[in-house]
Amino acid sequence: MRFDRSDGVFCHVTSLPGDHGIGDLGDGARQFLSFLGDAGVDHWQICPVGPTTPGAGESPYQSPSAFAGNPLLIDLRGLVDDGWLDESDLEPVPDFPADRVDYDAVRAYKLPLLRTAFERFEAAATEEDRVALDAFREREPWLADYVLFRALSDARSEDMWVDWPAPLRTRDPEVLADARERHAAEIRYREFVQWTFDRQWRALREVAADEGVSIVGDVPIYVALDSADVWANPEAFRLDDESRPTAVAGVPPNAGDDGQRWGNPVYDWERLAEREYDWWIARFRRLFELADVARLDHFLGFVRYWAIPADSDDPADGEWREGPGRDLFETVERELGRAPFVAEDLGFEEPAMDELMAEFGFPGMRVPQYADWCEAGNPYQPMHYPEDVVGYTSTHDTDTWVGYHADLSAEQRDCFRYNVGADGDRGVEWEIIEEVWASEAVLAVTTAQDLLGLGSEARFNEPGTVSGNWAWRLRPGALGDDIADRLWELGGRHVR
Repeated sequence: MRFDRSDGVFCHVTSLPGDHGIGDLGDGARQFLSFLGDAGVDHWQICPVGPTTPGAGESPYQSPSAFAGNPLLIDLRGLVDDGWLDESDLEPVPDFPADRVDYDAVRAYKLPLLRTAFERFEAAATEEDRVALDAFREREPWLADYVLFRALSDARSEDMWVDWPAPLRTRDPEVLADARERHAAEIRYREFVQWTFDRQWRALREVAADEGVSIVGDVPIYVALDSADVWANPEAFRLDDESRPTAVAGVPPNAGDDGQRWGNPVYDWERLAEREYDWWIARFRRLFELADVARLDHFLGFVRYWAIPADSDDPADGEWREGPGRDLFETVERELGRAPFVAEDLGFEEPAMDELMAEFGFPGMRVPQYADWCEAGNPYQPMHYPEDVVGYTSTHDTDTWVGYHADLSAEQRDCFRYNVGADGDRGVEWEIIEEVWASEAVLAVTTAQDLLGLGSEARFNEPGTVSGNWAWRLRPGALGDDIADRLWELGGRHVR
C-alpha cells in the first residue's frame, strides 16, 4: 500500500464560497483548508482543474487541456495584491447566486478583468515578474501549443479543430509559425493567465501543506477531442492521415442498457510504448505539480478498453482492445517514482485489473450507494470493506447520501438501519460517515454536501445529462466549528 490510514473531504474548487460567482484560489479556498486543518482531515479531493467550456456543459472531464488551469478559478483579489488590478476595478460586483455557479455571468465579469490585468502587466511589470513568466514558459513545454490552440479556437469559434483547414489541422510548421505571429498578443495574454493560475495554485498548495492537508487530484483517462492535447499530440491517439479519429471510447452494451459512446479519441498505446509513454509521463508530471495524490478515472481502460469505430454511433459496433497494463506503470515508476494513485474500479469485474492494482498497490474505490443492504456480506457495505480501498459516502457522480437514502425502498432502508445499528439520533448522513470511517478502508472520504446533510438538490453531477451540473456551491460559513469538531473526534477514534 502507498497510503497510511487517513481521511478526506471532497469539494471541488468551483464549489467553494467567494464573492465573484465561483469558488476560486483565494480566501474561500484558504478558509476551507483551515476548516480541514481544524478537523484533522488529511486530504482535500477535487475534480480536474482544467478550463471548462459551455459546449461541454462546464464538465471538468471534457476540458480543452489536460495540463492548463481554469482561468475562472483565478483569485481577482490576488491580482489586486499584485498591482495589476485596482480594488475599484472589481466594482460593481454582479448579484451572483450564493449557492450555485452561473458560468455565463462569471465569464462576463471575470474575463474582461483578466484582460485588464494582462494589459497592466504588459505596461508595467517588473523585470522580476517578466523573468518569472519566461521561466514558466521554459518549465512547461505544453504551454506553447495550448495557448496557440486557444488563440486559433477563438479565431474560428464556429469550428472544432478537426474542421480547420488542413495545414492548421495537420500542423504544417510554416502555417503554425505564421499563426503564432498573427496571434502574438492573444498568445501572450493566455500565457499570462496560465502563469497567474500556476502561481496562485502553488501558493495555495503551501497553505494546504501548512494545514497538514494533501490535495487529491483527478485524471480522466480520456481527453476531449476538441482539445490542445489531441491537436498537438496526434501521435498519441488513433488518428488517420487527416488527423481525425479512427476510433472513439465508450462502454459496450450490457443487460438492460445500450452501452455508451463517449466520443473521446482512444490512445495509440503501441506507438506510445515506443515513445516510452512520453505524453502520459508529461501529463502525470504536470499533475503532481498540482496535487499530491491522483485518482485514475476508469482504471479498467489501462487494462482493456472499448473502441468504437469513429463513423459509428452504435456502441455495439465496438471491440475490446488491450491497454498498456503494467508496462505503463513500470515506466511511470522509473520516471517519477512510486506515484500515489487511487484506481477508480467501480462497475467492472476484471481479474487482470485487480491484479494490476494489487501489483502496484493502488487502492480501489467502494461507494455504499451501490450496496444491497439486505444481502449478507455485500462488498459495498462499509463493514465489509477491505484495507486496500478508498471508502466514500458519495462521489461527484452520485446523489448525496441523504438524497440516495430518501429514494431507498422501505425494505432497503430497514436493512440499512439494521446493518449500521442506526438509532435515529445521528442523522442518516452521519450514520454513513461513521460507518465509512469505522471501516477497514485505508482512506475514508465524504463530501461537503454529506457533512451538511443536504439532499438531491445539492447533487454535483448526474452522468448522462448535459445541463444543470457542476454548479453547486457552499454557502459562506456553512462548514462551522461544530462539524470540524465532529470530524476531529471521528478521526481520533478511527484514523489517527
